Amino acid sequence: MSTDRPKRSVADIAPIAALFADRTRARIVGALVDGRSLPASVLAQESGVSASTTSEHLSRLVDGGVLAVEQSGRHRYFRLANADVAAAVEALAVIAPQPPVTSLRQSTTSAAVRRARTCYDHLAGRLGVAVTESLLARDALVRIDGVPGTGRADGDRLAAGLREHPYQLGPSAAGVFGELGVDVDALEHRPRTRRPMLRFCVDWSEQRHHLAGGLGAELLRAMVAADWVRRSTSRRAVELTEDGSIALHAHLGIVGGDLRQSA
Repeated sequence: MSTDRPKRSVADIAPIAALFADRTRARIVGALVDGRSLPASVLAQESGVSASTTSEHLSRLVDGGVLAVEQSGRHRYFRLANADVAAAVEALAVIAPQPPVTSLRQSTTSAAVRRARTCYDHLAGRLGVAVTESLLARDALVRIDGVPGTGRADGDRLAAGLREHPYQLGPSAAGVFGELGVDVDALEHRPRTRRPMLRFCVDWSEQRHHLAGGLGAELLRAMVAADWVRRSTSRRAVELTEDGSIALHAHLGIVGGDLRQSA
């Protein structure tokens, strides 16, 4: 009688890993992590290679399921296929060696990304974590696993979406999110999609949870519409405006001075 243990099924990560192994493709994917849809011409500029070379890399990324493409008029726009791709890029950022900072501009950009950025289509960085913690403090969210605040629980993967998040909407959710411009009831009753309303990530720079999912996306859209945060056209960092700093202090008690870009 054989005593061999059955082999566990393991996902074949080699094909996907090969797509990220090329620096040009990595730059293309990195340019899209903030949730934008960009044409090939812009991605060629972002990646620093010719249009023909960019086209070849885009085809491989689309065929591999990393990117999706949408036709708009005569132009094709490329975006990340889904939030899981963004989470994979965030996870790789944790273990990847950081390039040496050789200029003040690089240092400033790195600080801005850690201060406030987008993770696909929701807030991340110190600002994203601060907002999530304030939502917990005001009972808009409730943590149900016994871990205080937004800290990582045992077993949470670094810089990745949580497979089973330990949160639920709290008794003050409708009122608190309403003050922030998000209609929670409408979001709960909209047609079901594959994407859950509540989802959370482990923030790669803060190593704490931040709000993601449909609710996180709606919150970022509301904050952008109110001009509380402003997107950058060329990088993932977002800027907390003066109005945003005042609003977050009024509604969430967040002191935004150190979350705003220095003059």
